[in-house]
Amino acid sequence: MAGFELPGLAEPMGLNMDDLAPTVPAKAPPQGLLGSSAIVASMTFLSRILGLIRDVVLAAFIGATANADAFFVAFKIPNFLRRLFAEGAFAQAFIPVLADYRASGDEQAIQQFINKVTGMLGGVLIAVTAFMMVAAPVVTAIFAPGFVGDSAKFTLTAEMLRITFPYLLFISLTGVAGAILNSYGYFAIPAVTPVLLNICLIGAALVAAPWFEPPIMALAWGVFAAGACQLTLQLPFLSRIQRLPKPVWDTKDEGVRRVLWLMVPALFGVSVSQINLLLDTVLASLLPSGSVSWLYYSDRLTELPLGVFGIAIATVILPNLSDLKAQDNIDQAKRVLDWAVRMVVLVALPATVALWLLSEPILVTLFQYGAMQDHDIAMAVFSMRAYAAGLLAFMLIKVLAPGFYAQKDTKTPVKIGIIAMVSNMVLNVVFVFPLMTLYNLGHVGLALATSCSAFINAGLLLKGLRTQNLFTWQAGWPRFLIVLCVGLAAMSVTLLVLMGGMQDFAALSGWLRAFQLSVLVIVGALAFALPIYIGGIRLAQLRSPNP
Repeated sequence: MAGFELPGLAEPMGLNMDDLAPTVPAKAPPQGLLGSSAIVASMTFLSRILGLIRDVVLAAFIGATANADAFFVAFKIPNFLRRLFAEGAFAQAFIPVLADYRASGDEQAIQQFINKVTGMLGGVLIAVTAFMMVAAPVVTAIFAPGFVGDSAKFTLTAEMLRITFPYLLFISLTGVAGAILNSYGYFAIPAVTPVLLNICLIGAALVAAPWFEPPIMALAWGVFAAGACQLTLQLPFLSRIQRLPKPVWDTKDEGVRRVLWLMVPALFGVSVSQINLLLDTVLASLLPSGSVSWLYYSDRLTELPLGVFGIAIATVILPNLSDLKAQDNIDQAKRVLDWAVRMVVLVALPATVALWLLSEPILVTLFQYGAMQDHDIAMAVFSMRAYAAGLLAFMLIKVLAPGFYAQKDTKTPVKIGIIAMVSNMVLNVVFVFPLMTLYNLGHVGLALATSCSAFINAGLLLKGLRTQNLFTWQAGWPRFLIVLCVGLAAMSVTLLVLMGGMQDFAALSGWLRAFQLSVLVIVGALAFALPIYIGGIRLAQLRSPNP
């Protein structure tokens, strides 16, 4: 699932900057996994809230128009590759190897490894960025073939792609910096950095747009500026822990070769869901105008729990699992994975139910202003529910894949990724064309196929971990699931009753919409939490895996 993210330079959540980046290299601070996840989640939550504000601004500014489709495609292409280079394959390959170097205790070898990996990645990214900027029209034709018949839309997309593509270079190097900081147990700065993207895009839409023709070009430059700002923010903190890279091009280095060996197959395996979504963009470009935008707005809301909790947990457990592997502590690694799966289930299932039931109130409250029309909201509701159905699988993939990568096993996830990819392609054909022909809802078929293929992916990952004896169900699951189901039932009934007595959201002012939605969210959360608490599930029990 695609996403935008962003930062503030102020010290967040009462944290002291000196605590975030000590002056000497150190082992990760002795905090529980839940504590580390909470830091990442809180910083990411700040980013996602600003992301929602940004999307509200974008919806009013560009709606679901042809120009909106052009911008979303122009940003999705480098953002997709960002997920491969920065958040996906690179991080999964780099962190376990860095853990081995750190275990050796040789400070000079660690720094040389970081320098050479940064030089290798930076050199490749500069070449890729330059090529893609020159070949922007060809790239646009490949990834949005439906735009070729509309010369204005096609040209605008290609022009914006040339401006947005350097974002890949900036944000991938930002990902390297974040991976280094995460490996040393400092999660807050990498987690808060994405806030800058939202700030830049909001500023571009509200302030800079009148200076551009067409005004939507301001958004492309906003993406470019955000990438530069995000990278710049990381550098002082790397310097504070004495891990600021000095790039060196050396592909013959043993550590670089180990990263490349792990990264090349992982480029496909770890980002299957992103590749599926990019294929969805290709197909969506062939559907009625607005389809790309409907998928974007619905996907963004499903991304909120995925980004805040799923990625937060995955970010924390990969360095932890890598360290446990280096220590040959397999039993504790199993407990860490079980803890991660349990946390995902606890978050994903209520989030799925809430997104399904509240899809229309949420979309109306956030986006139905300015250029966004009733029809656009109705179409986005259908695709949002289809994406929400796969939320559990999307989150499970994030926490199960590190179980393999911590073992430096990239082959198994790649094989599973190929199966999921083919399944997605087949399901696209099965769902898209019948839904398009019968109900004019082809974009819903794309979202539904993505969710179904994600379950195939997650299921095979779990089966593979169990087969390799890397995952074992720990005690307490039956009782945990029973209590969880009671909480879900209570929340569902409560939300349905409350919505039945509320006014039509579309007929209300923005403040009244927000008030009604807040009531639904707060009361629904309490209705879920009360049975959970009565059932004996406590936060202290979930703080970290049992020793």
